[in-house]
Amino acid sequence: MNPLPENLASLHSQEELLREKGLELVTRDKRLSLHIAVVEHAMDLADLLRQYPTEDEDFKVIKMLGMRMFNAFGAALKLALSGYSQNSALVMRDVLETVFLIDLFRGDRAAITRWRLADKKAHRKEFLPVRVREALDSRDGFSGKRRAEIYELFSELAGHPTMKSVWMMRPEKNCDAVIGPFIEKTSLAAVISEMGRLAIQVGEHLAEFIPADWDKATTARFVFAQAKTDWIATFYASGTK
Repeated sequence: MNPLPENLASLHSQEELLREKGLELVTRDKRLSLHIAVVEHAMDLADLLRQYPTEDEDFKVIKMLGMRMFNAFGAALKLALSGYSQNSALVMRDVLETVFLIDLFRGDRAAITRWRLADKKAHRKEFLPVRVREALDSRDGFSGKRRAEIYELFSELAGHPTMKSVWMMRPEKNCDAVIGPFIEKTSLAAVISEMGRLAIQVGEHLAEFIPADWDKATTARFVFAQAKTDWIATFYASGTK
C-alpha cells in the first residue's frame, strides 16, 4: 500500500519520469555533464573537510558550512532533474550566500570567530549578506557590484514572488505558466550551468581550508583541480558558457 495520497503518489511518479528525461538530456550534452562533474567534486571536498579531525571551533564552522553546501547541492540537483528548476535556483541562492561567507572567512580567518560569537546587532552590522558582498567587493577592488547583481537575479527569479519569477514557471518563453514540474532543456541547462559555476567557487574556497599536508584529501584535491581546468577551458577559453 502506498502511504501517499493518490494525487501525491501520481505527482511523485511524474517527477521520477521527468528525472529520467532530465538525466537523458544531461548525458547527451558534454557541457551539462561537465557542470555536474564539478558539482560532484566540490561535494567530495565538502565531505572530506567534514572528516578532518579538529577541536578548533572556528574550523568546525567551516566544516558546518561545507556540509550545508553539500546538502544544498544535493537538493538543488534533485529538484532540477525532477522538473523544479525554480525551486532548484532558490536552493542555489543559499549556496551563493554561503560561498560568499566562506570567501570572506578565507581571506579573514579572524572573522570566523566574530561571526560565531556575534550577537544580533553585531551580525547585522558585519555579516548580513549585503555586508558580506560589500566587504568582498572592497577587498577585491570591484566597483561593478557583480556579486549583488547575481544575488538579486537569484532573488527575483526564484527567491521572491515577483513578476520575473513567473519566467521560470513557463516551459516556453511566450507560453502560460504551468503548475507542477516540467523538464525543458533551456531552463534545465541554465540551472545546471549556474550550479556548475557555484561548484567551482565552492571547491576553490573549501580547498583553501583543507590542510595541505592531509594525505587523505590529496586525490580529491587533484581531481577537483583537473575538473576545474577542464571546466574553465570549456566555458571560458572558447568564450562559451
